[in-house]
Amino acid sequence: MHGWGRMNQSRKIRYAVVGAGNIAQVAVLPAFAHAKENSELVAVVSGDADKRAALRERYSLEADGDYAEFEKVLERAGVEAVYIATPNALHKEYTLRAAAAGRHVLCEKPLAATEADCLEMDAACRRAGVKLMVGYRLHFEEATLAALETVRSGKLGELRLFSSFFSHVVRPGDIREEPALAGGAAYDLGIYCINAARNLFEAEPTSVTAEIVEKNGTDDTTTVMLRFPGDRLAQFCVSNSVAGVSSYRIGGSDGDLRVEPGYEYVGELAHYLTVGGETSKKSFKRGDQFAPELKYFSDCISRDHEPEPSAEEGACDVRVVEAIFASARERRAIDLPPYQRRRRPDAGQAEHIRPVRKQEPVNAPSPSLK
Repeated sequence: MHGWGRMNQSRKIRYAVVGAGNIAQVAVLPAFAHAKENSELVAVVSGDADKRAALRERYSLEADGDYAEFEKVLERAGVEAVYIATPNALHKEYTLRAAAAGRHVLCEKPLAATEADCLEMDAACRRAGVKLMVGYRLHFEEATLAALETVRSGKLGELRLFSSFFSHVVRPGDIREEPALAGGAAYDLGIYCINAARNLFEAEPTSVTAEIVEKNGTDDTTTVMLRFPGDRLAQFCVSNSVAGVSSYRIGGSDGDLRVEPGYEYVGELAHYLTVGGETSKKSFKRGDQFAPELKYFSDCISRDHEPEPSAEEGACDVRVVEAIFASARERRAIDLPPYQRRRRPDAGQAEHIRPVRKQEPVNAPSPSLK
């Protein structure tokens, strides 16, 4: 049994996946096979007819349609919840439409392009009486939650510094280069670094300083410094034009923990813990990081529980991204008002599930060249 309770195995929540890009096809859609005790994939929404036809056959779907048919697809297939995997700028629209149709929403990160949009989405879902959760897959991943437990154990002493580097080389023409779709490195990669720093420090940043190198109207390469209460500092570098790196490190008065790779959903993740001058390594097997969040969200729906990560968690990260852009634009530190997050992820959310079977995506190439 997991910390979030035993699932009602006789109750299956019926899902539509909205958006059929690379992440949806290689990770989200196949994850339903590992979440089948309480989650069922019944429909897909995409603007590409070839994708819809191929995916309907591959997953024996009951319905499919384009974005204009969104509500009709939900009705035809008896959909109870949607997994929104559209480009970032469309998250708000389809969350609001789903809420208006009385459907629960699991939305990919970032929740929206602005904090105000996040709060509007949260309010709409609460008015409609439906759940809203952000797709932070790492909130259910063993290495991430074990890092939080290591920090909370006090092994590192008084925490002082966080540092992270996350990068890849984006394929030309990818949506991550589209400003109108809320592309850029901060939304795509920086969100992970912000989320890790906030939860490892168990606090919200009080000021943000950033430098940005633009490309095609988006932040292509970004360096950020965050100040946290208690004179703690975090810095991270993200880029859509630097060969792939995925790591973070947190240091305290008695030791440090490096997690590398740190944010990936393919391959093993690893901890390098140094205390008293001695370093130990622990590896965490590759697994399906999407099925646990599907199972958890379905359980929240069935049991009427407030999900973690909630819309509040998504808004906390997005307000930092907005401050990053403001700092780079105004060439100064941006102060953030004090904020106390009500909940944090805990070890009881971890679940390891074997990796999904590799699927050949239809008209959805990988966003990264290397």
